[in-house]
Amino acid sequence: MEVGIVSSQGRRSAILQILKENSTVSVLELSKMFEVSEVTIRKDLNMLKERNLLVRTRGGAIVNSTGPQEDEKSIRYKRLANYREKQAIGRAAAELIEEGDTVIIDSGTTAFQVACNLHRFQNLTILTNALNVAQEVLSYNRFNVILLGGNIRNSSESVVGALAESNLKMFYCDKLFLGVDSFSLDNGLSTPSVEEANINQIMIQRSRKVITVFDSSKVNKRALAFITSLDNIDTIVTDDGMEKSFISQLKARNIEVVTVRPDGL
Repeated sequence: MEVGIVSSQGRRSAILQILKENSTVSVLELSKMFEVSEVTIRKDLNMLKERNLLVRTRGGAIVNSTGPQEDEKSIRYKRLANYREKQAIGRAAAELIEEGDTVIIDSGTTAFQVACNLHRFQNLTILTNALNVAQEVLSYNRFNVILLGGNIRNSSESVVGALAESNLKMFYCDKLFLGVDSFSLDNGLSTPSVEEANINQIMIQRSRKVITVFDSSKVNKRALAFITSLDNIDTIVTDDGMEKSFISQLKARNIEVVTVRPDGL
């Protein structure tokens, strides 16, 4: 694995990926790989341990078999997984926004990266059900920001439920940036949470253009709750790990596909 990672968050993301592939990592190997001190690596491993993402061992770490389950991992875990891919996807997706747009930014760590790339805009109206997205877009100090009300899910730090759905039905939006947990040609978009699926369906109904943002690890998977078929998707923004044959099938369905190469890869 090539590294070239400068941020601590990016390094920890890569450590989790290495651990996922090999089940075990050592401080010495990681120190050489990332060209940082063993003290720095130990701090990384200890932080990941505190988040219940791995088990520390003498000289390294192993996979935490009792940690977050694949279908409903916490946002803290997801924020680190495939971090560079998500950054690149967020930048590319933000290029699809036009000045003056009203947009919905869904919850999820990839959709959050869209919110991090709005510096060139002066006039946007942004609706979201994600607490972290709301905080991010408020920091620009110039957008009209609408946070939907409702029940807060701890695992995703998002707002769901009847109140949020009712609030959302009041608006018409130009573009929706929809995060995806699972994606397949046959089963469409799905998520582990029924409540998330419900509010996502309303987001799609209220949006003129639906743009899905996800990294290629989500492809050919199916979760518990169905969101929508591919017929309702206009554009997909993902990384270049998606197979060309898969892209061809999407384009045959008149879906625009934007692929990006993560920095340092």
